[in-house]
This record gives sequence, structure tokens and C-alpha cells, in this order.
Amino acid sequence: MEFFSTPGFTLVEVMVTLAILGFILLIIFGVFRLGLSAWEKGEFIKEEFQKLRIASQMISRQFKSIVPYKIKTQKVDADYLAFEGKPHSLKFVSAFSLKAKQPEGFVYAIYEFREGGNEGGRLVLYEQRALNKDFMEEQPAEELAVSLFEGIAGVRFEYYQEADAEKNQAGGWVEEWNTREKKELPKALRMTLIPRKEQGKKEEPSFTIVTPLPSYRYEAVKLTPSKGGMPQTPQAPRRPPGAGP
Repeated sequence: MEFFSTPGFTLVEVMVTLAILGFILLIIFGVFRLGLSAWEKGEFIKEEFQKLRIASQMISRQFKSIVPYKIKTQKVDADYLAFEGKPHSLKFVSAFSLKAKQPEGFVYAIYEFREGGNEGGRLVLYEQRALNKDFMEEQPAEELAVSLFEGIAGVRFEYYQEADAEKNQAGGWVEEWNTREKKELPKALRMTLIPRKEQGKKEEPSFTIVTPLPSYRYEAVKLTPSKGGMPQTPQAPRRPPGAGP
């Protein structure tokens, strides 16, 4: 009598097959998880970029709406323009408000960078109505502070001045702008946001907003003599007859 062996798998072959199948499933799961993580990261970056783009457009609009608002302080004898530019802070009067839903006239705005330690600093905005008083010398109320950008390493403001041979003044970007000395607004503003470098991650590039100031060529805003009167619309400087554009 002859015995024929029936075809089948040995226990070793089954174990090897299951091990290979498990390894393949592990690779597929890893690839799927990596793709999902990349998609979530991409959506987060897209959302953050969208927020940054909207915020930069609003800030640029407020910069473009800066007016040559002239005030008189009790600490000095001469009038001066309400504009003070420093490397990490900026003060000015604008016709556009970032906080108000409806136009409320001229607003006094302060941009200031604050250190934040290991978590990074933040760019803070103060806004209030620009009234006929010495608001440039007053410290704004802390409850008016609004954080525009958080978790950043720093903010740098720069101011563009035109070349002037009579004043022996070179053209280019400067770190400070004092209207009590220059008697005019800068031609343009440049704000640079420096991202915070996280440990073990690639350093991100800085984000820069460059905004021209159309009002630099206008005369200062005139204040009405009545208490609390509204400033008049700034007028372009008069040109002599026959002058070019």
C-alpha cells in the first residue's frame, strides 16, 4: 500500500508568512500615518499663512492711512508731528483703525514689541481716539493692548528717508525717526517680523512688510480752535504756478 502526502503548509511556513504580512501592514500603516501628519502640518501652515497675510494687509492699510497730525506738548515750545519711530516700537496717528468696526475719526496707535522668554515675544497694539490733547506724552491703558503676533523672536521697524544735498542727508533706511528734528514723516515704513527658532527645527525666514506713506508729502493737519474739534483734512503742499507734477 502506498501513501501519498497531501499538499499543505508547515508551521514554519505559516509563521514566516504571517511575519512578512505583519511587516507589510506595518509599513503601509507608517506611510499612511506619515501622509496624514504631512497633510495636517500643511493645513496648519496654510492657516497660519492666511492669518499672517490678513494681518499684514490690515497693518499695511493702517500704515498707509497715517496722517501728519500736528500737536503741541507742554514740555516743548514748538509744535511737532505725532509720529515717533524707534527700532522696536512705533507711534503715529492714522485715519484707519484695526479695532473699530466702523470709522471713528483719527486714532492714535502704538506698536510695541515685548519680550516673552522661552515662549517668544509678541507684538502689541494700543489704539485710542486721537483728541486735541497731548496724548503722545501719556502711557496708554493696559486694557487697550491687543496682541497681533505671538511667539516671535523680535520686531524691527525701519524708516526710509530721501536724500537731501542741502541737509547733507543720505537716502536709505534708518532705525529711528524723530519728527521733532526732521519736521516731516518718512517716505516709507518697513516692519520685519523675526520668527523664534525652535530647538531641532530649521530656522524660518523673516517676514517683512514694506509700506509707502502717501501722507509724507502733505502739510500737517490743522486743528480747529474749538475744544475737541475735529481736525481738517490734510492738504497737499501748494506748488508755484507753472511747476511740474
